[in-house]
Amino acid sequence: MARIDYFFSTVSPWVYLSGRRLEGIAASHGATVAFRPVDPGALFARTGGLPVNERHPSRQAYRLQELRRWSAHLGTPLNLRPRHFPVNPAPSAYAVIAADRAGGGDLVGLIHGFSRAVWAEERDIADDAVVRDILAAHGHDPGLADRGLLVGAETYASNLEEAVARGVFGVPFCIVGDECFWGQDRLDFLDRHLAAGPA
Repeated sequence: MARIDYFFSTVSPWVYLSGRRLEGIAASHGATVAFRPVDPGALFARTGGLPVNERHPSRQAYRLQELRRWSAHLGTPLNLRPRHFPVNPAPSAYAVIAADRAGGGDLVGLIHGFSRAVWAEERDIADDAVVRDILAAHGHDPGLADRGLLVGAETYASNLEEAVARGVFGVPFCIVGDECFWGQDRLDFLDRHLAAGPA
């Protein structure tokens, strides 16, 4: 059985636009997904990337065009300039880590719920009440927002180290064996790779 190591951030618009497609691809091939939330700012700093507001204006403008095009193509509503962005991704990442460890509930829905809150609902996912509400909305104990913070912080940090060591430089990023797939626009290639089976 193939395993997809999925490196992502709850604050990424590209993770939001991915929606639940990765889940569907994995299910269609009997693959499992290992969820690895990472801090995108720290990842960029370690791998030569820049935060959005530090990129050249032409790159910033093109990013907005691409977001608009993909939003329309996928039929996924997206606010190009959300009220709560940039936002600290750590509280939502810790909640995802805690929910994954606890089991139960809809983990993929939780991840999408956090990213949708930023990019379509104008909500602050660094706010404890918002984190609790999104946990509950996807079948998780809202108390997970307060439990396991140390483990969450340790896991979040170790995910970053693993990401850098394995060649991850952006999100979303999927790894299957030695094959890497960066971006929600590479999910079709991931699908084809899994369909081809072991080399």
